Amino acid sequence: MERSKIKWIKRIKRILILFLCLMLIPVLYLLISLICTAITVNKTPDESEKTATIYLSTNGVHLDVIFEKKTMDSTLLKGIPNLERTRYLSFGWGDESFYKDTPTWGDLTFQNAFSALFLQSTTLLHVTRYQQRQVSWVPVKASVSRIIQLQKYILQTFELDEYKEKQLLPGIGYTDTDDFFKAKGSYSCFKTCNSWVNMGFKDSGLRACYWTPFDFGLLNKYTRIREKEEKAGVD
Repeated sequence: MERSKIKWIKRIKRILILFLCLMLIPVLYLLISLICTAITVNKTPDESEKTATIYLSTNGVHLDVIFEKKTMDSTLLKGIPNLERTRYLSFGWGDESFYKDTPTWGDLTFQNAFSALFLQSTTLLHVTRYQQRQVSWVPVKASVSRIIQLQKYILQTFELDEYKEKQLLPGIGYTDTDDFFKAKGSYSCFKTCNSWVNMGFKDSGLRACYWTPFDFGLLNKYTRIREKEEKAGVD
């Protein structure tokens, strides 16, 4: 009887240790993510003239980067429909099923989150058209050369067909002002929609996080810059 109790105690201990180890994984992920988010790369101000402005926005889930249409390369604009009355275009990248099924946090399910973070999946580029600038957008001042690099990064994310054309997926936008296109890459807990934008900034020489899966990483950095400029009386 005593031996049986000892065996059960050992089994319970093993289960508890395994449970604690499993619980430790998301805690470590969160801790490392926050540390990497706090580390700023490309801190040195761009010596070239910052004559252009792009924007960052979030719906609480997906971080987007926004360009004024007149500053965009024609190759990036090609294949995007209904541009006649458009003044601004936003771009975001993410898991296909997550984009389709989780437009807001209220639509999040365990299955959607697990599939996006841990399973191999297809991805999409989300393109939204705007007629005017939104108050919630966070401005990012940059040189023209940096913005050109960022646009090239976005262009290279589109999955092109055999005719080198962007592949529009008709009828799955949230409204009549946005569209989805097939994209390259696979979404994971290490490459999220937000880290995609951050990587574009990082590769283009713009101020960015070392790595971040969160939308607030870049937003906070540029919000602080805007607040400093406002205090200094800079337009």
